[in-house]
Amino acid sequence: HGRLLGVKGTFLAELSKTVIETSKDGYPELEEKKEVILRVITEEENKFNRTIDQGLSLLRDEIDEVKAQGGTVLSGENAFRLYDTYGFPRDLTEEILKESGLTLDGEGFDLAMKNQKETARSARKTTNYMGKELTAYDDVDPSLHTDFVGYGKTENTSCVTALISKSLTDASDYGAITETLEEGDTGAIIVPETVFYATMGGQESDCGMIEGPEGLFKVREALHLTGGTVAHIGTVESGSFTLGDEVTLKADREVRENTCENHSATHLLQKALRVVLGTHVEQAGSLNNADRLRFDFTHFQAMTPEEIRKTEDLVNEEIKAALPVVTREMPVDEARKLGVVRVVSMGDFSMELCGGTHVSNTRDIGSFKILSESGISAGVRRIEAITGERVLSYYRKLETEFKETAKTLKTSTQELPNRIRSLQDELKKALSENEELKAKIAAKEAKDVLGSAEAFGDFKLLTKKLGAVSADEMRTLSDSLKDQLGEGLIVLAAVNNGQVTLLSAATDGAVKRGAHAGNIIKQIAPMVKGGGGGRPNMAQAGGKDPAGIEEAFKKAREVFAEQIG
Repeated sequence: HGRLLGVKGTFLAELSKTVIETSKDGYPELEEKKEVILRVITEEENKFNRTIDQGLSLLRDEIDEVKAQGGTVLSGENAFRLYDTYGFPRDLTEEILKESGLTLDGEGFDLAMKNQKETARSARKTTNYMGKELTAYDDVDPSLHTDFVGYGKTENTSCVTALISKSLTDASDYGAITETLEEGDTGAIIVPETVFYATMGGQESDCGMIEGPEGLFKVREALHLTGGTVAHIGTVESGSFTLGDEVTLKADREVRENTCENHSATHLLQKALRVVLGTHVEQAGSLNNADRLRFDFTHFQAMTPEEIRKTEDLVNEEIKAALPVVTREMPVDEARKLGVVRVVSMGDFSMELCGGTHVSNTRDIGSFKILSESGISAGVRRIEAITGERVLSYYRKLETEFKETAKTLKTSTQELPNRIRSLQDELKKALSENEELKAKIAAKEAKDVLGSAEAFGDFKLLTKKLGAVSADEMRTLSDSLKDQLGEGLIVLAAVNNGQVTLLSAATDGAVKRGAHAGNIIKQIAPMVKGGGGGRPNMAQAGGKDPAGIEEAFKKAREVFAEQIG
C-alpha cells in the first residue's frame, strides 16, 4: 500500500517510531527493545521489497505479452501466481494494470484462489491440527493422563493403561490400539506415571527400558500426546506386555545426566549472551540432548571471536562458582492441564521458566565449550556447544589430529605453527617462481610462433594450436604475442582431456580498424562444437571437438579479413 501511495524506499521503521512513542507507557517493552524492533522491521521490509521488485519485473513481462497479443485483460491465473509465489498483492496488480490500460480477470483470480484452498483442504483431511499424519496415537483416550515423576530420579513403577502397535519406520502405518504387544512388536506403552521426560521445550526425550512381569521393552523416545498423555515408543525385545501389567520404568541415567548438563548450560548461556551482547538477546529456539546443546537467539550480526570467548568464559565462571540450581513450582489456573509452571534459578545469575530436567548444582556441568556460531535467518543466530565429558573428548580428538598433522609435516607439536608458516613461505616462493617460469615459456613460445603469422595488409593474423595448457596460460601467452606481433589478431587453441579452449585477442589498432575478437569467437566456436564470446579485444570459447580446430582457424581468417576490410 505504501507503493500505491507513491512512497519509495523503506518507511515502516519510521512509522513504527511513532507507534512506540505513543504506546510505550502501556507497553514499556517497546521502548526497551526499540532498536531490535526497528532493525527487524527494516530487514523484513528490505526482504519484501526484493520480492516485490521480482514480482514487478514479471508483471511487466506479462503486461508486454498481453499487449503484444492485442489483449486488454491479464489472466487471473497469472495474477494469482504472482500473489501465491511472490506475495504480490492483488490490489497492487490491479493498480499497475490500470496504469497500463489493462484490467484483471477477477473471476479467474478468485477461481485460482478457490482451487488452491480446496487442494490444501484435501491435503489436510488425513492430518491433525498440527499438520502431521494422523495415527493410532491420536485415538488414545485423552483422559489417560501421564504424570511426570522423574525430577530427581530415573526409575519408578506404574501399570499399563494403553498399548499401541505401530511401525517405527513406516510413516504410512496408521497403527492400532491393542491389548497385547509380543516380542518383536513395535509401538508404544502408556502408563499413569513415568520417569521418562517426553520431548518438550527444546529438551529431547529420555530413552531406556520398561520391564514387565513377562517382557522387556526398549524405549527409543517418549512423546506427548493429546491431553498430557505420554507415549513410550519403542520395541518389545523379549516376552510380551498386556493391559494392566505392573511395570518398572528405567530411564537411561547417563543419557539423563548428560542432557541435564546441556540443558542447565543453556540457561547459563542465555544469561551470558545478554551480559556480553545486550538485553536485546532473546531465546528463539533451543535443543538439548545427551550429546550437545543448540541455542537460537535474536542478534543482528555475527559474534566476534572476542565476544564468543567472553561468553564461553562467563559460562565457565558460573559453572566453577558452583551455583545451586533451585526449582520452584508455581500453580497457574490457566495452565492446569500442563500441571504447574516451574521456575529454575541458578544462584543470582539466571532465573527462567522451564519444565525440563537440570543438574542440582552448576559444578555438575563440568565445563562448557562453544563449537560454532552462525546465522540461521534474518536477526537470528545459532550457537552449538558441548559440556562435561564431551568437552574432554573434543579436546582429545583435537590433540590426536594435532599430533597426526605434526607427524605428517615431520615436526613436533610444539614446532607445528612455525613449520606451517615455513611451508607457507616456501609455497609462496614456489608459486612466484612458477609464474616467472610460465612468463619465460610464454615469451619463448611467442618468439617461436611469430614467424608463422600471416599478413593482411598492414595487419597480421597469428593462429596457433597449443598443447594441454590452461586458459590463464593462454591469456599470458596472448599478451606476450600481442606485444611482439605489431597490429593484428591472435587466435589460440588448446586441448585438455579432449576439451577445446579457444582464445582470440585483438590489438588496439586492429579493433579501431574493425576487428572484434568476440564476434570472431562466436563464429568459429561451432567448428569445435562449442560456444562463447567476449569483448572486442579479448574473447574465449569452449568446445568438445578437437578435430575442428583447423576449420576454426580457417574460418577466423575469413572473418578477420572481412572485419578489417
